[in-house]
Amino acid sequence: MSRSDDPSLPHFVTAFDPQHGVAVPVAEGVQRITVNNPGPFTFHGTNTYIVGQKSVCVIDPGPDDETHFEALMAALAGRDVTHIAVSHTHRDHSPLARRLKQTTGAIIVAEGPHRPSRPLFEGEVNPFAESSDTDFVPDLALADGEAIQGDGWRLTAVHTPGHTANHAAFALENTGILFSADHVMAWATSIVAPPDGAMSDYMASLDRLVERRDSLYLPGHGGPVTDPQTFVRALRTHRLMREQAVLERIRQGDRLISDMVKVIYAATDPRLHGAAALSVLAHIEDLVEKGLIATNGPPKLLGEYWPA
Repeated sequence: MSRSDDPSLPHFVTAFDPQHGVAVPVAEGVQRITVNNPGPFTFHGTNTYIVGQKSVCVIDPGPDDETHFEALMAALAGRDVTHIAVSHTHRDHSPLARRLKQTTGAIIVAEGPHRPSRPLFEGEVNPFAESSDTDFVPDLALADGEAIQGDGWRLTAVHTPGHTANHAAFALENTGILFSADHVMAWATSIVAPPDGAMSDYMASLDRLVERRDSLYLPGHGGPVTDPQTFVRALRTHRLMREQAVLERIRQGDRLISDMVKVIYAATDPRLHGAAALSVLAHIEDLVEKGLIATNGPPKLLGEYWPA
């Protein structure tokens, strides 16, 4: 059996028609507009969601893109925008929130401002610093389980750190729908890149979603996840296999992350090898914390590693 045929691993769905700039109905009372910002990390673009009929919430307004802003305002015409919910502070999700607030008077809600999952080590550079919206400050910081509501809808914050420290999903109450943002996506695994993200947090957040009983995920990129429980369990298995692959490469004598990436991600688009190296580092941080591997000083991208 090939890995792609293994039912315990995630079956990624890459078929997706973004219909850039068009408000596409994806569920009752929910529309999606996809930004035309495709790339190796954004797939066909960032998904912005409009929840509600008369008074609405906009989830993840996206980058400060004029064409997308005009498409969004056209879709919102005649409706009262009361809330702007932001899942996390990467620049493909949050910057347009400020302009949308100025135009509509809506309040911005999120888990909180951008922050790393841990402090930077001496001499360490955050490779995703330019992707982080450090100017973002919500009007309302939503605690885990706290809700906002409008005419016929209620959204509850579900904190899901891992991809970023401030990542939150939003549950649309009484529908089974979870706006999963970049934590769980149907087309690919989420990037977990220290120091912005942390693998231990990410795995704990996956465990939390397994305990929920949502029936549909609407993610930040690509199409819906239609069987969330099966898919999240498969993602956990996939990550644990990656962890074992990293551990095995170290046991086989690899000391550098770059050498591990060449083997573990041999079939991956080379444009993603930089992100893959950060993902390996995220696993290594977790393995060092578990006492399974050792290094001199704190785990770093250019560090050397050996079995504990």
